[in-house]
Amino acid sequence: MRIAPELYLKRLLVGGIPRVYEINRNFRNEGISTRHNPEFTMLEFYWAYADYRDMMDFTEEMVVELAEKVLPADVAGQGPALTWKGERIELSRPFARFTMRDAVAHFAGIAPERLDSADTLREELAARRLPVPPGGTYGHLLMALFEETVEEKLTAPTFITDHPVEVSPLAKQRPDDPRFTERFELYIGGMELANAFSELNDPDVQAERFQQQIAARERGDQEAHLFDADYVRALEHAMPPAAGNGTGIDRLTMLFTDRASIRDVILFPLMRPEQDAAG
Repeated sequence: MRIAPELYLKRLLVGGIPRVYEINRNFRNEGISTRHNPEFTMLEFYWAYADYRDMMDFTEEMVVELAEKVLPADVAGQGPALTWKGERIELSRPFARFTMRDAVAHFAGIAPERLDSADTLREELAARRLPVPPGGTYGHLLMALFEETVEEKLTAPTFITDHPVEVSPLAKQRPDDPRFTERFELYIGGMELANAFSELNDPDVQAERFQQQIAARERGDQEAHLFDADYVRALEHAMPPAAGNGTGIDRLTMLFTDRASIRDVILFPLMRPEQDAAG
């Protein structure tokens, strides 16, 4: 059972295949909710000699074209658009785009200068009685503030870019501000649907990032990556500049069918065993 096929697909880029994709089953022990299931389906694809800007444009085109093809005529007639929890959501291009810092400032009403240091981020979390994440680095604090104050407000299609490097161990850093990475997530209906970035292809930097992830795990971050020596070795053979994307098929299906629970769109969800009548 795979947590993700990502590092294996990128080995194919190293092997000289310029574009690869897989529709796959993933298995992650990250709890169960209306939006999370331990077993789920992803579309993952990787594109050599592209970056996250190319991938953002491609993802936008993919979602709009899908909406035009599969939504009922009475919904897509003015559109494309979908109905989600009784609300009409337009899917016309271009989608909104915010950096993570700008999104927190805009949607949470926090002054931008309060988002530049770990100390002020802790103060903002404390003022809202929100938990401080393990480790408490600048990047983890900004991500926590975003998740708690912004995510559910992103109803219209919105790209959130420039994720902190601490929470993006496989993404390339921005050359103009190394605190952030060339990464985006797509949100519709308050849910994350896609995660994509310019791929980090420097083996030395990737090894260092994995070491940082191990340190974060030791501090209590259970979602931190383990060290993958085979992947670092693959990068040493040279991976071209590339962009990658993981899109959640189940959540996309939830949106397009207006289903509030992910279990409604999984064909064979995990069920509790029936109790023996004699027991």
